[in-house]
Amino acid sequence: MLSSIRRMYDWMGTQVYSRYATPMLALLFYLEAIIFIPTDPMLIVYCIERRDKAYFYSTVATLSSVLGGLTGYGIGYILWHSVGPQIINSSIVNFIMSPETFYYLCGLYKKYEAWAILAAAFTPIPYKAATLSAGFCNLSLMPFIIASLIGRGARFYLYAITISIWGKQIKEYIDRYFNILVLSAMLLIFGAVWLIKH
Repeated sequence: MLSSIRRMYDWMGTQVYSRYATPMLALLFYLEAIIFIPTDPMLIVYCIERRDKAYFYSTVATLSSVLGGLTGYGIGYILWHSVGPQIINSSIVNFIMSPETFYYLCGLYKKYEAWAILAAAFTPIPYKAATLSAGFCNLSLMPFIIASLIGRGARFYLYAITISIWGKQIKEYIDRYFNILVLSAMLLIFGAVWLIKH
């Protein structure tokens, strides 16, 4: 599996010089806010290969991700208003939590909405979980947009700043410790998902 990820990483490095580089980046970051796609490595590769465009790529990633987040919010909102009560009262969901627990969690989510979205937008917590559930719980749209812009922007611009300063060393470090970095990233993601569930 690690060898496949390595081949994908190397392939992404070649795509930076493609005429479709920016649209591809935008599309992937848009979809990442709705479904699970590990896109951060692609942005890192783009920024390393084209350090002169690192801030541009981070801007594209931020705006595309927030736009995808709005789509995810809309999907969650539509689902709630069409089949929400049936989902909450279904036996599958009741196996995980009771309707009372769900509404209690939604209440907490609404109370700390901006902080919850900010945490999901910046940390390894899957952003798509926040976008869909924000719409499902009918969170206020403007705080959702602002927190998403701040969280996503801070995360992606942090890559650009770091790579602009230490780009060459980072590339050498990634090449040398690629397998360890991939495994660490996977553990972070699985750990974040586990924390959400428990």
